[in-house]
Amino acid sequence: MTSRRSVTILGATGSVGRSTLDLLERAREDYEVLAITAHRDVEGLAEAARRVDSRRAVIADETLLEPLRSALAGSGTEASAGDEAVLEAAGAGADWTMAAIVGTAGLGPTMAAIRGGRTVALANKEALVSAGHLMIESAGSSGAALLPVDSEHNAIFQCFDRARPEAVRRIILTASGGPFRDWSLEEMRSATPDQAIAHPNWSMGAKISVDCATLMNKGLELIEAFHLFPLPEEAFDIVIHPQSVVHSLVEYVDGSVLAQLGSPDMRIPIAYTLAWPDRMETPCERLDLVRTGNLGFSEPDPERFPALGLARQALRDGGARPAVLNAANEVAVGAFLGGRIGFLDIASIAAETLQCYAPAAPASVEEVLDIDREARACAEAIVKRVMR
Repeated sequence: MTSRRSVTILGATGSVGRSTLDLLERAREDYEVLAITAHRDVEGLAEAARRVDSRRAVIADETLLEPLRSALAGSGTEASAGDEAVLEAAGAGADWTMAAIVGTAGLGPTMAAIRGGRTVALANKEALVSAGHLMIESAGSSGAALLPVDSEHNAIFQCFDRARPEAVRRIILTASGGPFRDWSLEEMRSATPDQAIAHPNWSMGAKISVDCATLMNKGLELIEAFHLFPLPEEAFDIVIHPQSVVHSLVEYVDGSVLAQLGSPDMRIPIAYTLAWPDRMETPCERLDLVRTGNLGFSEPDPERFPALGLARQALRDGGARPAVLNAANEVAVGAFLGGRIGFLDIASIAAETLQCYAPAAPASVEEVLDIDREARACAEAIVKRVMR
C-alpha cells in the first residue's frame, strides 16, 4: 500500500471486531484507526483503543461516558457516547468501515457508513436481511463498495464473476451443521444453551452460535446472498459440510465449479476485505488437505432444522417477511439463552410470529425499525405463552 488507509470498526469488542483489531495490530504502518465503537464494554473498548491508537472511542450506552473517559485518560483518544455518536463515527468518512454491530442495532450505523460512499465490510447479517433492498439501493447511489465478511459470502465474492453474472448457474452455501448436526429431534429437544453455543469449528458469540445450531444462520445467509449476488432465489443451494474447509462454491453454466477453501478462521475473510483489492499476510493456520483428509457433504434435514425452510419462504415472500423473521429469531434466541424456552421452540416461535404479523414492505430504515419493534413484541408475547 502506498498510503495509510483510514479505518473505523463498528462493534470492536465482539468476535469479528477483535479479529479485525488483531489484523490491524499486525499492520499498523498500513492503517490509521479513526474510530471504534462498542455497546457497553467500556474496559474492552478502552483497551482496544489503546492497542490500535484509535482517534476516537464511542460507547453506545451514554450512561457510560464518564467511565470510558476515565479508562482512556492519558491515551489521547477522544471518548464519546450515545447512539448519535455511533452514527457520527460510522459516517465520518473512513476509507474502510467494519460493520460488525450485532442485530438490527447495527442497521443505522451501517447505512451511515454506506452513505459515505467508501468501502464497507459487512459482518452484520441482520441489517442486510432486514433491509437488503434499501442497503443495496443506498450503495448504488453513494458508490460504496459492499464487501461481505461472512466466510460463506466472502468465498462466493472471491469466486463470482461480477462482470459476467449471466455465466453463473448456481451458488452453493456450505454449513457446518453446528453442534447438533447428528442429534435426533428428541436429543435436540433437551439441548442446553451451553451445548448450543459449543460450535465444533468456529469461535463466535453466543447469538450467532445458537443460530448455527438451529441452521437459522444459514437461512439468514441465504437471504443475504440473494441481495449480494444477482441470481434468482432458486439458484441458491445449501449443503452440510462438517469440516468447514470449503466455505462456498460457485457453479458456472459450463459445469465448472469454483470453490474457496481455507482454515476456519474469521481473520481470513476479514483480511480479504481489509486489503481488497490486494491481499495481506495473516497469522492464520495454513490449510493442510492431507491432514484434513476427507471432505464430506450432505443435504440438510428440513425436519430437524425447520429454520432453513422458514428463511427460504420469507425470501420468496419478500417485503417485510425477512425483517419479521430476523426479529422473531433474535427474541427467541435470547429467550433460549436465558433459559425461558427450549431449543426447538426457537424455530416454532419464529414461524408463529410470521403467521401473526404481516406488515407491508418497508420503504425506509425507520419503517424497518418499526417493523422490527412490532415483530419483537409479537414474538415476546409468544415466548411468554410457551415459557417453561
